[in-house]
Amino acid sequence: MLARAEAYLAERRQLGFALDRSGSLTLAFARFADASGHEGPLGSAIVLRWVKEQAVCADPFTWAQRLNVLRPFARHLVDAESGTSFPEGAPFGRSKRRIAPHIFTPAEVNALMTAARTLPPVFGAGPTTFPTLLGLLASTGLRISEALRLRCGDLDEAFTSITAKHSKFKRTRIVPLHPTATVALRDYMRTRARLNTTDRSAPLFLDERSGEILRYGAVRRAWLRLTKNLGIVPRGGHQFIRIHDLRHTFICCRLMLWQAEGTDIDNAMLALSTYVGHVNLGDTYWYMQAVPELMALAGDRFETLALHFGEARHD
Repeated sequence: MLARAEAYLAERRQLGFALDRSGSLTLAFARFADASGHEGPLGSAIVLRWVKEQAVCADPFTWAQRLNVLRPFARHLVDAESGTSFPEGAPFGRSKRRIAPHIFTPAEVNALMTAARTLPPVFGAGPTTFPTLLGLLASTGLRISEALRLRCGDLDEAFTSITAKHSKFKRTRIVPLHPTATVALRDYMRTRARLNTTDRSAPLFLDERSGEILRYGAVRRAWLRLTKNLGIVPRGGHQFIRIHDLRHTFICCRLMLWQAEGTDIDNAMLALSTYVGHVNLGDTYWYMQAVPELMALAGDRFETLALHFGEARHD
């Protein structure tokens, strides 16, 4: 099975598909099938075993996601090998849903930043790199994947903006920086300059152990250490606090700030959607009904519309 999976992924990548997460999961399934002694065409039984037995979280949503990842590989095998079978329909329910995120308080963000400065370099994401990375995520709403792919040359000369070239949907955008982020990045790059690692093509964030590009695995280990030590209790619908919640927090804080300032939310929403790299404006509006802190804002807007149409009906 592993040879078939590797051939399939090589073919897809030649067509331009990145397949980072789906590729690693497809290979994990293939190795599991081979280790289990599976022979012959792909079958539903071995798929369902892998989906449930190898999942980190034992819940139907996770199983549905893992099953969905294997569908393209299964379709490929159906065309190439008779006798291939795959679970029909959605045995575990929907594989896509939006769960309310954890929205950090300012005190929690400050605690994370302070604790990050005490991390030993053994984590890779150490006391120099990790606070800078967290500060950038919290102040810009960048995706962690976008931040880790940044190069030194993606910073403008004045440290007032960065160019995110490797976004989720392969789009490039300019991200203006808050003055505090500018100061932090200047300090960080001064440290990098002393190590002679500021070439424009060099990764912006380096592993403090190896000197190579900082990988997500190192970031995740450091993040789990921080959140566990701080004892922050998740307030969203997820079991754990995720580093991606910094992005959600940035978006929600911006919307709440606009609410406090009396800004026309509908006029400003397009700018926010573009800034954070949303392809669909609806993805930005989703926060209005998914996050408790913003439900009051949505209610106020509905009440205003209701009063407007009510008055119009009486004219």
